[in-house]
Amino acid sequence: MIVDYLVIGSGLTGATIARLLADQGRDVAVLERRAELGGNVQDLLHPSGIRIHRYGPHYFRTSSEAIWSYARRFAEFYPFEAVLMSQIDGRLEHWPIQQEYIARLIGAGWTPGHTGPAETFEEASLAQMPAPVYEKFVKHYTAKQWGVDPRRLSPGLAGRFDIRTDGDTRLKTSRHQGIPRGGYSALMQRMLDGIRVIRNTDYLAQRDSFTARRRTFYTGPIDEYFGFDLGRLAYRGQRREHIYLPDQAWHQPVAQVNHPGPDRPSIRTLEWKHLMEPERRDSLVGTVITTETPFSPDDPEQYEYPFPDAANQALYQRYRARAEAIPGFLACGRLGEYSYYDMDQAIGRAMTLARRVLERDAA
Repeated sequence: MIVDYLVIGSGLTGATIARLLADQGRDVAVLERRAELGGNVQDLLHPSGIRIHRYGPHYFRTSSEAIWSYARRFAEFYPFEAVLMSQIDGRLEHWPIQQEYIARLIGAGWTPGHTGPAETFEEASLAQMPAPVYEKFVKHYTAKQWGVDPRRLSPGLAGRFDIRTDGDTRLKTSRHQGIPRGGYSALMQRMLDGIRVIRNTDYLAQRDSFTARRRTFYTGPIDEYFGFDLGRLAYRGQRREHIYLPDQAWHQPVAQVNHPGPDRPSIRTLEWKHLMEPERRDSLVGTVITTETPFSPDDPEQYEYPFPDAANQALYQRYRARAEAIPGFLACGRLGEYSYYDMDQAIGRAMTLARRVLERDAA
């Protein structure tokens, strides 16, 4: 096959790039290794009628009008603002951490557990909170999530949370938040509507069969593209156990309850009915919960979270330099850029890359 633009992977990054190229009348094809479209942005209906997100909860949120407008091209969104809680000392406390909780535990005159430059994730976390709070909410949760001592992780990881001083209990405060009616799989199908998509096709196993005249966008693992010849980048994934509780209307008060203590291997329990349209969930019998337990996968199909430490970032930069030396080749997306992107960030990044390529190729 010979096309102008070849997109490897049909997740949010690949699908958005393909959509924007196709909107401009470009000759584009998408190759997908799996049978299903959408990368990890997929869901399914449990026999009970409850919709489950196959690869963990997807809470769509953005403050960008352009990204919100783009997403709503492919689905109507109903409002959903995620509220998370953590099991702390036999109680459920809000996450992100509330200043009210710290004052209740430590006192109103509390001070952070670290001052000065933060060189590790632990120091960056302690710069936001007292040490006892870090121990309860963050330390063991992080050790379970990444499988290492938090002092090994990069300080930038702590930028994903904050201390709430205004009583806002939402996970994020983005202007637009919601979930697509009909589910994420349907949204991804519509995003790729009318575009040539070839499924069950491993590009890396048959790359000589496909040629891009102008550019190849590769959204798979960048180290796998080069046969891991410099070494493997580290990732974490989640083992998920789905449990149907036919005799319970509800299992927990919110969609996600974190387990930050060292006493159990799982890091969170999800209850999917909380994420469904109110007019549909109230008529369903029972509830479905999912426990997630982190592990370190060897199979690239199970990669979910790039590992946030200096050693892996250095290895990634070596692979990145090789990728950038290949004419007409662009590694992108969470796996191609070895970077944790939320959904709106993945779309925004893909928009930027597609626009740059269209401008360069038109010059």
